[in-house]
Amino acid sequence: MKIIFAGTPEFSVKALDALLHTNHDIIAVYTQPDRPFGRGRKLRPSPVKQMALQNEIQVIQPVTLKDTEVQQQLHALQADVMVVVAYGLILPTEILEAPHFGCLNIHASLLPRWRGAAPIQRAILAGDKKSGVTIMQMNAGLDTGDMLLKHECEIHADDTTAILHDRLADMGGRAIVEVIEQLEQQQLQPVSQNDDQACYAEKLNKSEAQIDWSKSAVELDRQVRAFNPWPVAQTLWGDKVLRVWMSSLCDSSSDTEPGRVIAASKKGIDVACGGGILRLEQIQLPGGKPMPAHAFINAHDISGQLLG
Repeated sequence: MKIIFAGTPEFSVKALDALLHTNHDIIAVYTQPDRPFGRGRKLRPSPVKQMALQNEIQVIQPVTLKDTEVQQQLHALQADVMVVVAYGLILPTEILEAPHFGCLNIHASLLPRWRGAAPIQRAILAGDKKSGVTIMQMNAGLDTGDMLLKHECEIHADDTTAILHDRLADMGGRAIVEVIEQLEQQQLQPVSQNDDQACYAEKLNKSEAQIDWSKSAVELDRQVRAFNPWPVAQTLWGDKVLRVWMSSLCDSSSDTEPGRVIAASKKGIDVACGGGILRLEQIQLPGGKPMPAHAFINAHDISGQLLG
């Protein structure tokens, strides 16, 4: 099979690597233009571009796919199929129909649940027990195409977005190889999505990172895990912003006002919530690096103080 691969971030790399270990021919890689990075604002290639160059694959980086010349260039490649994984550009109909078998997408949720930009984070925030990947035949809608294959996994109680992201990236790589093989052998059985079961995974906003201590400890623990590594849950400690990278739930309960630190020990910083107690295990001060809560306690007396 002649395959065009389109992807940009680290999540896409696993799928590209999996396809490179097959007998199929990756004839071109589409990825976002290089972006300024760091203090020097030097242009940095995407993780997908870096892997493509290492494997001497043609890299194409259009700003948009709506340009006629860009569409003609893709048509000229005469691909059998285009695999799209977190590419970041909208695919117009001319692109969707260009490859012989159209465009396949690896989506990091069990569709039709969590269509949209942030399926991993929204699944953790909602307290979902399961996640997974769906290989989908792309159409003009937002993650509305026919489903070709699903693989599911459990969301563990201590899973952060970073952990679940890596697990799903691995699953996506294995799943797309399986689908390409079925496509080659004409064994695919597309299944339509039930729109009545669909929900939207809205893009994350920094404003969502603020911890509201009136919420339950269960909700706040999900928030901490969902927003690791970005935008990272945070609360005020006096006039300083305290970022919370890791937390856990305490078995005990408290009728203390929400946000009050009721204990600080080697285990962490226990904070009363609207329901239950949240233990802060890894935190970060402005200008500093993330640190275990017990290291913070050694330098700061936080017992009895009010956060938020």
